[in-house]
Amino acid sequence: MIRHTKDDKQIKTNKMKKLIIMLAIAISTVNAFAGEVTVNQKVLDAFKTEFSTATDVQWSVGANYYMATFNYNEKYVFAYFSEDGELFGITRHITQGNLPMNLQSNLKKNYDDYWVTGLVEVSKSDGTYYYITLENADTQLVLKSSGGSTWSVNNKVRKS
Repeated sequence: MIRHTKDDKQIKTNKMKKLIIMLAIAISTVNAFAGEVTVNQKVLDAFKTEFSTATDVQWSVGANYYMATFNYNEKYVFAYFSEDGELFGITRHITQGNLPMNLQSNLKKNYDDYWVTGLVEVSKSDGTYYYITLENADTQLVLKSSGGSTWSVNNKVRKS
């Protein structure tokens, strides 16, 4: 059995918070960059290779990355690319019914007294992750699943 120290858990929590903050900032930049964005050819070529059937593509630029927002297979998707055209990851909002059955069952069993206020699927080269925001009258929880079978509490906030 692997034992995690309090410092290990804190480091992991800080990394997850940074990822969620990065995703939130990146998604919010869609509205901030409503004007024309110049995207370098490496990024455009990588995007066309990866998402040849994408429609309604809009670009925004962040610090050292490009974000494409587009419709792909009838889903609204966000893709993040490095300046060299490397695909960092893809995010999309999903419904609870799109979760793996194990995660749906775990939610029903352990979090039935909460309602879902947000659900995001993050696909990266090292796997697919799910982040779900749950709330009840007293608490807001952000759960993460990286293996598709169980949830772990990523953040917990008591409402005042």
